[in-house]
Amino acid sequence: MTGAENFIRVYQKGRRIKLPGLTVIIARNDLPYCRLGISTGKKIGGAAKRNRAKRLIRELFRTNKRIFPAGHDLVFVPYRKIFQLDFNELKGNLIKAFEASKRC
Repeated sequence: MTGAENFIRVYQKGRRIKLPGLTVIIARNDLPYCRLGISTGKKIGGAAKRNRAKRLIRELFRTNKRIFPAGHDLVFVPYRKIFQLDFNELKGNLIKAFEASKRC
């Protein structure tokens, strides 16, 4: 997902799912597929750390596309704690959160 207007729309109309190390904001779109956006601030660290966080999130998204609902935009906002968590731990938390949100 690109463009400031898309991110602003998701921030304003989206629902937040807080997880250890990151927050996911999800909003409906009119497309038949799911789009990913990543918002990293300087609080997370230098460019190398921000890029590492983005790579982790992209890999989480790529390997778990089946759990994300089609027709939605997702914005991931990582925090410093993301580096303290194991990849499988992040993956497990993400799957649990989205499975629970589907039931609601």
